[in-house]
Amino acid sequence: MADLGVVLSEPGRVALEEIRVDGPGEGEVLVRVAATGVCHSDQHIIDEDGWGHALPVLLGHEAAGTVEQVGAGVESVQPGDRVLLGWKTACGVCDACLRGAPRRCRRPPAAGGRLRRADGTVLTPVLRTGTFATRTVVPEVAVVPIPAELPFEQACLIGCAVATGVMSVLEVAQVWEGARVAVIGCGAVGLSVIQGARIARASEIRAIDLDPRKLEQARRFGATHVQPGPVDFVFDVVALGSTFEQGLSLLQRGGTYVLIGLSPSGQRAEIDLPALFAKRATIVVSHGGDYVARDDFPRLVRLAVDGQLDLAGMVTRTAPLDEWQEALDAMRGGEVIRTVLTT
Repeated sequence: MADLGVVLSEPGRVALEEIRVDGPGEGEVLVRVAATGVCHSDQHIIDEDGWGHALPVLLGHEAAGTVEQVGAGVESVQPGDRVLLGWKTACGVCDACLRGAPRRCRRPPAAGGRLRRADGTVLTPVLRTGTFATRTVVPEVAVVPIPAELPFEQACLIGCAVATGVMSVLEVAQVWEGARVAVIGCGAVGLSVIQGARIARASEIRAIDLDPRKLEQARRFGATHVQPGPVDFVFDVVALGSTFEQGLSLLQRGGTYVLIGLSPSGQRAEIDLPALFAKRATIVVSHGGDYVARDDFPRLVRLAVDGQLDLAGMVTRTAPLDEWQEALDAMRGGEVIRTVLTT
């Protein structure tokens, strides 16, 4: 059976196409995708005409599946293994990796040239994964084994939304027990931030969103308040100029603002520098939670299996791959926490 993938071939043109998937090279793994989450980042890539990815682009980056074939030198997985894919990995040889900061890796490895359109044109997989497809090829460091008790449609969310949100709390911000937290934007990533804050034992978790449906969801996942208030940490998943300014205004002295969301082109914000100085505020950027798949996914998987991390509640619906457009529409309309496409 021919492989299929959702391809952004040129600005504004997206379609489900037949694709070619070559076998893995040295240090690479071919994975049959079982489930892939539909993330705002993929819509951002469509809206931003590739967002720096060379066209044509194979969409998708949040997935789990089964190893089908491994390349030479691969030792950590074998055909038949159930795995989770991670788009944030570390090369081990760049300046950041060599100084012991793999979370700041500047050259995460990729399996180049293994994915093609039917005419042979090389596809650029989104964030080196390309998971809106029946099969994909990734470097060995991007796959992490998962236990049989964790369903694919739940596990895949760890690959982006959950890792981004939870690790922004535990790793980027290092929220302490008893801290007060605000989350601006309560979609899948925001709800994952809320779960991370709950795991970190924050004393207050304030959910902020214009959509009352999302505020109700936030309560289910651990929010203690659904209105703004003074806090020690602000996590901005919306990433507009207005939410940046709102977030800074909520910070108390010594507080930390964490930018998580992808801002649309042209967004600007004004900062009152004397006020920032007086607050001794810290502004940091969370790049996908600064996770490293091999280091952090096992921890997140354990939290899920132990019942501390609710993944099942985040899967609003599943749908076949050919319903990718409906899934994007539902996400934009705020109708779902996550749609998971299955193949």
